[in-house]
Amino acid sequence: MRKVLAVGAAGRSAGLVTRALAARGVPVRGLVRSPERAAQARRNGAEETVVADLGDEGALVAALQDVDAVFHVIPAFLPDEAGAGRLMVDAAVRAGVRRLVFSSVYHPSLVDLSNHRDKLPVEQAIYDSGLEFTILQPAMFMSQLGGYLSDARGRGVITGPYSPESRLAYVDYRDVAEVAALAFTTDRLVGGTFELAGPGEFSRQDIAAELAALLGQPVDATGGLPGELDARMPDHLRTGLLRMFGHYHRAGLRGGSSVVLDTLLGRPATSVPDYLRELVQGQRE
Repeated sequence: MRKVLAVGAAGRSAGLVTRALAARGVPVRGLVRSPERAAQARRNGAEETVVADLGDEGALVAALQDVDAVFHVIPAFLPDEAGAGRLMVDAAVRAGVRRLVFSSVYHPSLVDLSNHRDKLPVEQAIYDSGLEFTILQPAMFMSQLGGYLSDARGRGVITGPYSPESRLAYVDYRDVAEVAALAFTTDRLVGGTFELAGPGEFSRQDIAAELAALLGQPVDATGGLPGELDARMPDHLRTGLLRMFGHYHRAGLRGGSSVVLDTLLGRPATSVPDYLRELVQGQRE
């Protein structure tokens, strides 16, 4: 690849894709939402940066000039998330981009959840675009487990806005970033749509038990449906979060087959116990 435009190059998760590409010698132009984010994108390995609004097709077309491919990810609960995703696809076609790798979501067919459902029109636009594509559908990010560690150490209790018995599938986004880099540096993932999860499903109770063993202290798991969210929160965000938490409370986020991710990586995918162990040992942020 001559150059990749990476959306979210300054971000905690999407920035890992920038790092993975830079480590493989792929030049990256980082797309950031404000000039203040440019320095972090460069620290993540971007050779250059461009500021653009995901809702401005003209700015996106300009950002895509002289690049071969684009890594796209859309912030969850973005107003008109589907529209913003389709706009990038249209801009990539207009700019003559060859390949698009899209970080979508696990089970986009969960249509009662806007942050899942709104990825479906974007995926359809990609399929219809004529672009070379790879679509990645990652499960819940393991990076969210970091907050549990600080609470376990400090209070001996981890909590959350849904049942502690609800079981969720997780993925280490570093594994996702490695797959994304493969999608740009080889042709073998072109045309693929891949659900990406580490092995197994884990409840908050399971995570508490793992942390208790690692820390050598009791750790309890509590939680339930949230009460009122911050009144200053935009309505679309409040509605989306409440529906998501309600779904997790009732049904979790089922899955947890790592066969696809193991196969693509050529090694076992990171598991929740592995990730927690590295957190406790200070090897993960």
